[in-house]
Formats: sequence, structure tokens, C-alpha cells
Amino acid sequence: MPIKIFVDQGHNPSGHNTGAENSGIYEQDITYNVGIYLAEMLRGNPEFQVRLSRPTPETILGTNNATSLRERVAMANDWPADYFISIHANSNVNPNIEGTEVYVYKAYTESYYLAEHVLNGIVEVVGTKDNGVRVNPSLYVLRRTRMPAILVELAYLSNFEDRQRLIDEQYGFAEGIYDGLLTYFGLVS
Repeated sequence: MPIKIFVDQGHNPSGHNTGAENSGIYEQDITYNVGIYLAEMLRGNPEFQVRLSRPTPETILGTNNATSLRERVAMANDWPADYFISIHANSNVNPNIEGTEVYVYKAYTESYYLAEHVLNGIVEVVGTKDNGVRVNPSLYVLRRTRMPAILVELAYLSNFEDRQRLIDEQYGFAEGIYDGLLTYFGLVS
């Protein structure tokens, strides 16, 4: 039985629940592309099955922020997925803040250990700063999914070096997540 991975590309391309923006670079475009690359990698491996929250660049989920999040969770729960990965890009008022962090609902759970592997994979491939695995039980997609779930903040749009990575290394970010999955599941030869 293949491992069913639900890849949620954070935010919508327009309207409600759009993401961060900096210097004309939009979070929702980055998350879309990274998710597509990750899905291609997963589809190339018979150990996995994958579904995307945004299969096309135009896909808009929900009619407001709350229903957008609800729809993503429902898609994963109804499938039902074995694991849920939500992809985001971060932003901060302080342009010096940089790096990758992965959020989970609770520490020392399956999600937490998966998050550690994914974080290590991204840092290794892309070279971002390791900001650690962080617990945030208030995040809807972590709270309402019925499977181990992680929310990956790839890097900061508000930091110059990170923004360049988010523009130039989208395939690398996907590769880092994929490598993290492989090591987590013990599928590395």
C-alpha cells in the first residue's frame, strides 16, 4: 500500500486567503510551484500516492479565509491521507529574520519527528538557516487534520537572501521536503 501524502500549497492565487508579498513576489505562487515539484517527485516513487490542494495555478479554495482552510483539511481527511504537508513562505517586519521552520500541533509526536526530517532535508539542500521545529496548536490545518500534519515555512520573503532562494530554488525546496520524507520513512538506499 503506497503512503498517501496530501500536499497543501498554502494560500489562494487571488481573492481571499492570499499570502504574503514582497517586491512583487507572492507566497501563493511559490507554494504552488514547490507543491507541484514535490508531487512530481512523489508520483515518480511507487512508495507514494499524492494529492494536491491546488492542482492548477488558478485553483481557489473556499469563499473566505475560514472556508479556504476548512476545504484543504476536508480534502485530506476525506481521501483519507496518511500525512498532511502544508507549504508556506514566511514574512516578518524585521528583514534580518531568515530561515526555515516547521510547525506541528504537538511535540514528540509522529508529526514532530516527520517535521525534523523535512526541516533537515530543506536546510541540507537549500542552505537556509535552521529555525527548528515549533509547536503551534492554534494553526487550523494542524488542529483539524486527522493524520500527522506539518506546516513548512520554507523561508522569509521579507529577507533578501531568503527571497532569492524562494525565487531561484523552488525545485530545491521540494527536493528537501522529499528527501526528508525518504529519510523519515527509511526509504533511502
